[in-house]
Amino acid sequence: MEPLYNPDGVEERWQQTWEAEGLYNADADDPRESFAIAHPPPNVTGDLHLGHALQLALADTIVRTRRMQGYNVLFQPGYDHAGISTQNAVEKHLAEQGKTRQDLGREAFVALVWEWLHEYGGKIMVQFRRIGASLDYRRERFTMDDAYVRAVMRFFVHLWHKGWIYRANRIVNWCPFHLTSLSDLELAHVEVDDALTYVRYPLADADGYITIATVRPATILADVAVAVHPDDERYRGLVGKEVVVPFVERVVPVVADERVETDFGTGALKITPGHDSKDYEIGRDHGLPELTVIGPDGRMNDEAGQLAGLTQEEAEERILEWLREHDQLEKRESYRHTVALCDRCKSRIEPRISMQWWCAMEDLKQPALEALRERRVRFHPESQHRFAIASLEEAPDWNISRQIWWGHQLPLWECPDGHATVQENEPDACAECGSRELTRSEDVLDTWFSSALWPFATLGWPDDTPDLRTFYPGDLNTTARDIIRLWENRMIFSGLELMGEVPFRDVVIHSLLHAPAGGRMSKSLGTGMNPIANIEAHGADATRYGLMKMASSQDVSFSEGAILEGRKLANKLWNASRLLLQAGVTEVGERPSSLEERWILARLSQSQRVVEANLDAFDFSHLVQELYHLTFDDFCDWYLEAIKPRIYEGDADALATAGAALERLLKLLHPAMPHVTEEIWSNLPSRETRLIVAPWPDAGDDTEAGALQDVQEAAERFRRSGVLTPLTGEKERIFAAVVRPERVKVDGGSAAAEIERLRREVERAEKMLANERFVENAAPDVVEAERGKLAKYRRELDALSS
Repeated sequence: MEPLYNPDGVEERWQQTWEAEGLYNADADDPRESFAIAHPPPNVTGDLHLGHALQLALADTIVRTRRMQGYNVLFQPGYDHAGISTQNAVEKHLAEQGKTRQDLGREAFVALVWEWLHEYGGKIMVQFRRIGASLDYRRERFTMDDAYVRAVMRFFVHLWHKGWIYRANRIVNWCPFHLTSLSDLELAHVEVDDALTYVRYPLADADGYITIATVRPATILADVAVAVHPDDERYRGLVGKEVVVPFVERVVPVVADERVETDFGTGALKITPGHDSKDYEIGRDHGLPELTVIGPDGRMNDEAGQLAGLTQEEAEERILEWLREHDQLEKRESYRHTVALCDRCKSRIEPRISMQWWCAMEDLKQPALEALRERRVRFHPESQHRFAIASLEEAPDWNISRQIWWGHQLPLWECPDGHATVQENEPDACAECGSRELTRSEDVLDTWFSSALWPFATLGWPDDTPDLRTFYPGDLNTTARDIIRLWENRMIFSGLELMGEVPFRDVVIHSLLHAPAGGRMSKSLGTGMNPIANIEAHGADATRYGLMKMASSQDVSFSEGAILEGRKLANKLWNASRLLLQAGVTEVGERPSSLEERWILARLSQSQRVVEANLDAFDFSHLVQELYHLTFDDFCDWYLEAIKPRIYEGDADALATAGAALERLLKLLHPAMPHVTEEIWSNLPSRETRLIVAPWPDAGDDTEAGALQDVQEAAERFRRSGVLTPLTGEKERIFAAVVRPERVKVDGGSAAAEIERLRREVERAEKMLANERFVENAAPDVVEAERGKLAKYRRELDALSS
């Protein structure tokens, strides 16, 4: 072994070796029990960021453990075409060259997108490997593969025949840059400063007027009513009367509606169903017309008459000028409020009535809700399970079409008379009128339509394949909470509808990893941190360790410190292993004859049970912290220091036992830190298999795992206070070998002072734990930690007092 561990080269070599030897492979005819994760495919919008690396580290740690435990493991790789996100990324690239997609035309633009995805699809697979993800790379899938496209088309047709696909005019979130509708989840909400304009609407058949306040004067042209709250005494006498809309001088009714906010503006609301979601709902309930004066590009359309073609700002100036001339502009004041932007291009969203394709959700979501309520699918932590249920309960009908140039085109043909025919391949003629002049819809299917199929379309659905029979349903998914509604719930209801079974049983919702400066990491926003930079600086194992230590149920900001700790652990393990191998470990076997040997074997067993429990609870932060403590403190700082005299003397039993202990330690560490452990493993004697597929150890007896507790606490006291605690026999020998008190320049300390300090600590802890409010309100782990401290203080006090 080299004197110093350098992950550069070692990690890439092992990735190539494991893959070349087929150790990542999953085969449908393998008789072993299967374990499958269809890893959520990242978008082909650019490089991965550290959030993706965190997700991979968690999943791969589970995958590697299950592989060692004897499962036939499928870790499915792939990437997603990410319709609008990819289109946006390519358009940004074009903008740097001073071009637009319109300059290229649809055909050339789509060809450019394919070039983009080939470049970044390959980069993503490289990054997967650099992170150490043990995916079956032979099975790489893309959501625009020919077979996947056929699966998406089949799903659409299936839903159509079930009667759940329909077309309707609805108000949608419209991006005037991308010229497409967006879901609520694709919006960014920001505060802006606008002007609140107070406008007088004259009564139609009497003197007087009613004043409304609006931040969008340009939409006055589409007003169809004025609404007031039925309990507002100021306007009760006006309900049922008519007013005249300024500029267009349209006569419209005054209606009463409880959704009007009496404390906004004047308490009277202009109703513009074509350009506001609340107005749309009020308008539908009152049977009002739906006018639209702003076009798809955000400019005034032909319905705006003399203002057609103007920007909204230009139209607003013309309208304000008219209001001043007619003495109908009461005042203007500054107004700060929240508006929606496109999360990708930051254009201001236009609420717009548009003919869209929808999927009715009421029936489709019921089996998924039942599966969640019965815990056939469990989200972790529990708070996210409740959120998953609530978000599915509230799920509106699914807007499944996008008016973009890239993605799965709707399998829908229309004849000149407007009849729609839905099937995978082009029909010969319209089924209703016989027309052969059929045009395929230009709408593109929502990207989430294909994501819903990922767990089984990657396995060959709709064909009945051996892969489907072996690996569906899968076992697990790992993701962040912002994907619950985008991916997880859709995969659940689609799996139940098409396969008759949930696609996985557990969903781990990990923390969102924020950029150091704050805010989420996002490829489309350009705030992602490329994990390769950390891997090149510190190694994949250190990066994986650090990311898992940061993982929790709370969002965290990235900190390089945890990764540096991972590198420190890898180096410590390397040095300890090199020490043993140079000392002459030539065989491996547990032949303990001393207290420290029995203790380390028991600690390995105890720690293994803790690791397994943490893995089952998806508690990765505590998992890696347990491994750190076991390796750094117990194995290296206590066991090896205590056993050094015997191994330097060439004691065969001590060397064999040390080799066995190291072997067990490497197995426990491997899933989290695969490369350094495999490299060390390859240097151990008589290796019959790679560590990646070595059998997971039996936990064994851990009854002596606390055998050195009093010795370790005596060492802590000595280092803190200089007070020596009387020890005898093997414990005295171990203390002397590890602590070496003769090398520490102390005056013997004050036992009385240390006893007094411990008494005060006991008194403080007892008082805290006697406080019912603390015990009831503090987090359970905080209370348990305080109880542990109290027990430790009492033990130390007893040891010194005796």
